[in-house]
Amino acid sequence: MSKRDLYEVLGVDRNADDETIKKAFRKLALQHHPDRNSGDKQAEIRFREVSEAYRILSDSSQRAKYDRFGHAAFEGPGAGFDFSASGFEDIFSDIFGEFFGGSSRRGGRRRGEDLSYTMELDFAEAAFGCEKTVTIPRAVPCEDCKGSGGKGGAAPIKCSACRGAGQVRFQQGFFSIAKTCGTCSGRGQVVKDPCGGCSGSGRVRKDHTLQVKVPQGVDSGTRLKLRGEGESSAGGAGDLYVVISVREDEVFERDGNDVLCEVPIGFPQLALGAEIDVPTLEGSVKLKVPAGTESGSIFRLRAKGIPDLHGYGRGDQRVRVVVRTPKTLTQRQRELLEELAEISGENHAPKGFFDKVREKFG
Repeated sequence: MSKRDLYEVLGVDRNADDETIKKAFRKLALQHHPDRNSGDKQAEIRFREVSEAYRILSDSSQRAKYDRFGHAAFEGPGAGFDFSASGFEDIFSDIFGEFFGGSSRRGGRRRGEDLSYTMELDFAEAAFGCEKTVTIPRAVPCEDCKGSGGKGGAAPIKCSACRGAGQVRFQQGFFSIAKTCGTCSGRGQVVKDPCGGCSGSGRVRKDHTLQVKVPQGVDSGTRLKLRGEGESSAGGAGDLYVVISVREDEVFERDGNDVLCEVPIGFPQLALGAEIDVPTLEGSVKLKVPAGTESGSIFRLRAKGIPDLHGYGRGDQRVRVVVRTPKTLTQRQRELLEELAEISGENHAPKGFFDKVREKFG
């Protein structure tokens, strides 16, 4: 039976680049892998087919031979392919490392874990920046063993299971694959006589206090990265990510870099005009309200908003004036309002209003 075209097997064009070929192989190999299709002979055949196609097309010299002579270039004695060849084996380790519960990275010292801390700020602190003291629990080298994990600071010894490689290889079907060593957890070393202070881990948890400078203009969801303030490890410390959460304010609301606030005002002030006090992030300022202003009108105070996080100026403050209706009236106030309503005719519907309604609805 004639063999299928290798490009067709992977579902790529003949001029596909290396990355496209690798992505196609990864998708098909994971789909047809024997461990995901136990007992399915067709899946095993398909897996071998896509593996052979990738083995040839991922190698520039092999691909050139195939493009010129087709399958004939690999027929005859010794023309088969070896899954344990170093380059191709590394590719399988990279692609299937996580699938088999291991890691594609060879043994070595790993960097410490990153940490996350949520910091609550009030509105003004987020707007203008501040400095906060935070305390976080994190892993640090054990003082008893100086981080070695061995009693009295004794150095760990080479792992006999993986011979210091951090990985062990096992046969999976028809090819060999690497898996993180279970004896040393990929470190390549084991502690013979564990330290009592850290139980052989080389690390203990301690509270770490540090000062965090919060820049002006941050908002909820902003992340501040502090390099080297995460978990410590022999391979270096991780980072600390401070996630900002801004508490709601009773007066102000944020819209981008603008600040919104609503100010109650009496009807006489709207009708006659007035100068009122308006709160801002930096204290109270005077705002002139022209005569005849309607309730709901918005006034803009330039550069009274939030400073831009990246230094591009500052937002504005938008002030919405809303008429304040008194809930209780003195007898004299009621008389004056009734007189005003009578003079202005506002105790009845505006003239012509019902005529318009009849015209619209019949």
